[in-house]
Order: sequence, then C-alpha cells, then structure tokens
Amino acid sequence: MPGATGTEGAQAFARLLRELKDRSGLSYGALAKRMHMSTSTLHRYCNGTAVPVDYAPVERLARVCKATPDELVELHRRWILADAARGNKGEREQPGAAAAAPASGTGPLTDTDIDAGTPADATPSTAGNVASHPDSIVSDLPRQRRIPLVAACVAGVVALGVAVFVVSPLVGGGDDDSGGRQAVAGATASGHRGTPDDRKAKATPSPSPSASRPAPSPSGSPTAARSRAPEDGAGAVPRGDDRDTGAVPLTVGTRPYVYDSPCSQHFLVDSEPGQVGPPAGEQDAVRWAAAYGAVSSGEQEVALTVQGTGEDTVVLEALHVRVLSKGAPLAWNDYSMGVGCGGGVGTKTFDVDLDDGSPTVGVKNGQRPFPYKVSESDPEVFYVTARTDAHDVRWDLTLDWSSGSRRGTVRIDNSGTPFRTSAGKGRPGYDYPLGGGEWIKREGG
Repeated sequence: MPGATGTEGAQAFARLLRELKDRSGLSYGALAKRMHMSTSTLHRYCNGTAVPVDYAPVERLARVCKATPDELVELHRRWILADAARGNKGEREQPGAAAAAPASGTGPLTDTDIDAGTPADATPSTAGNVASHPDSIVSDLPRQRRIPLVAACVAGVVALGVAVFVVSPLVGGGDDDSGGRQAVAGATASGHRGTPDDRKAKATPSPSPSASRPAPSPSGSPTAARSRAPEDGAGAVPRGDDRDTGAVPLTVGTRPYVYDSPCSQHFLVDSEPGQVGPPAGEQDAVRWAAAYGAVSSGEQEVALTVQGTGEDTVVLEALHVRVLSKGAPLAWNDYSMGVGCGGGVGTKTFDVDLDDGSPTVGVKNGQRPFPYKVSESDPEVFYVTARTDAHDVRWDLTLDWSSGSRRGTVRIDNSGTPFRTSAGKGRPGYDYPLGGGEWIKREGG
C-alpha cells in the first residue's frame, strides 16, 4: 500500500482486522479470551486507536479468524506501515527498552508461563514501552499484574542508565580505541542506536585479537528485529560494496519459527519428557527453543520482513541458501507444539531442500520468483520453508539487492547464529494433549 502513512496506515490496518473479526462470527469478548488479551485492547486494535507493538497477537487473531494466506500477507504489510507511522510520530518505544525487558524470562518456561497465557500487552517489547504509554498499556492488564510490570520497567530503565554510564567513558576518550569500538558494538547489538561513526565501527572488524561478537540474547523480540538502523536488524548483516559504510538501504526482520498451524512445529530436544515444559505458541517459540536447546525437527519455516529505509526503490535481486554444516541427524526426542490440528493454512512460500547437494531457494504454493521491489512504504514478507529427512543442517540465507548504482548482499540468520534444522524421522515422539498436564508418547513414535 504505497503512500499509506499516519492515520491512514493505522485505519487500513484496523479495517482489515474488523473484517476478519466480523467474518469469524465471534464477539469481541470471545475473541479476546482466545487471544489472552483484554476486550478493551482488542477494541482499540480494531477501531484504529492503537497498534500492537508486536506482530504475534495480530497473527494469532488472523489465524483464529481463519484468514487466507493472501490476507495474512496483506495484514502483515498493513501492520508494518501502521507501526512505522507510529514510530515517525515519536510513539515507538525508547531504544534499548525492549532489549532490557526480556532479561526477566531467560529460564525454562513453566506451566504458568504458557498455559495461563501471557496477555499480548505484557510482551517484553511492550513492557519496555510502559514508561511512555502508562495509561494505554497498564490499564488493560489484570490488576495483579500491573505492579510487577511497572517494577520491571523501572528496573530496566535503571539498568540502561548504568550501561550508558559504563559505555560513555570508553567511547569518549582514552588511548586504546579498540575498547571503545567493542563497547559500542555490544550496545548496538542489544537494540541501542549508535551514532553513524559508532555504526561504522561496528561494521568494521576490530584489529584487536581479543575482540569477539556479542552473544545474542535467547529472548530476542520481533521488535528488535524491526529496528530502523539496518545494522540493528536481528539476523541481517550487510555485506558487499556497502560493508564499510553500513549504508544498506533496507532492513530485514526475521521470525525463525513460523507456525502454519498450532501443530506444524516440532522440536528435537536432548531431554526426557519430565524435564521439558509444556509446548509454546509461536510468540514464545524463541524463548522455548533457547531454554531447552531445541532444534527444528524435519522442517523449519522462517518469515522475512524486508522494508526499504527511504523513498528510493530497492530491487531484491535473489535469495540464496548457504549450508554451513551438515551431519548425521540428532538422536533426540521429538516434541510437537500442538495436538489434534486440521490442515495448515498453506502459506505461499519459498522452499529449500537441505538434503540436496547444492540446495537452492525454489518457489512453492504459487509464490512468484524473484526479483521483487521494496521501499519504506511498500515492504514485502517472504516465507522460507527448509526441509531435511536425513541430516542435521546449519544454514543461513543471503539476499542480493540493488538500488540505482549501488548493490550489495545482506546475510540473514537467527540473531547472529545459523538456523538449524535436523531430521526427526524415527525419533521417539511426544505430544501434549489439550487440557493435559504432561507429555504423552506418540503412537508409533
């Protein structure tokens, strides 16, 4: 929807939400209950007075309302534009706030974390925004959750202040410039926006032999991946003739685990059922996988949101897959994230056969091949499904782009680490029945 900005973008997004809601035949109350959010919050999303900070609750609503694949793509596009318009008006959360919030959830998920359902407004990225939206966010939370959420936000602000105090002296002076570069790189990788010189320092490898890449947080949020600075995009690393300046005219947001249906995602975990918590929905998949060292079993669907950073059109020339390592499949247990589901949505995707000697990115379900065009007001969403029946594969993607006389390549991975998919055939399988309280061995698994 080129040209959609400000109120128009929010209203176009809300209009499609209302159409899906009305078509479902569910009341606001019934739909909100299924989505684990307050009725008033859902009202505001559907009348255009608020835009969700994260896309996860939007996708949950769309799937509950049985949106078609084309509607899912269009809804994602409209949400991106509405979210960008909010950021242009200064309503986006403060840099770093979203990065500070996930620290409260690095351990294994419990039954309370997943089964009770966390309200959409209480996601880490939203919690980081409470300071700037106290009335619109905290008022929609159950009373017993307000005080802990506000306390967590205050703690995050204090922690951010300490981080700035420590980093500033390193950047401001001193004889050893390499220490300053490492400090800036660490802050930027966590979601803080540096100066142009800082970002250039981050893009240029430090000559110090002890310099190392900051470890990615296991609880990275989609909000961090949507950062406006290209080098802040989770899993997107600029390469090519723009490597030195970092002036890549696009951003790539990555969701490493996309569920076509609640039952489509399987994980391999090197633990017995009694040591593994209940399954996670898509919005919690990154945390769940990190908590248990899980690897996608048999198939992994990745969503890429590609958007220009300016008015100039960027041509996306080609998407490639790189196999970084390939070995014997993992001898771990297979855990399903859902039970008793019908057929999947059948999203248009690009398909990768990781067992191929030289895997390529092919088209599937009517998806048209590259090239594509994007700009700030006209993003694209791509779904890539990688499959393996015989190997444990570490892999990533590269996206070739051009804009006028400029061209380059962006590397896409899982927040600094390769995607990983392993064959799961023949492994012991476990399901977690609805309403149950434990993993049950799958028949024939």
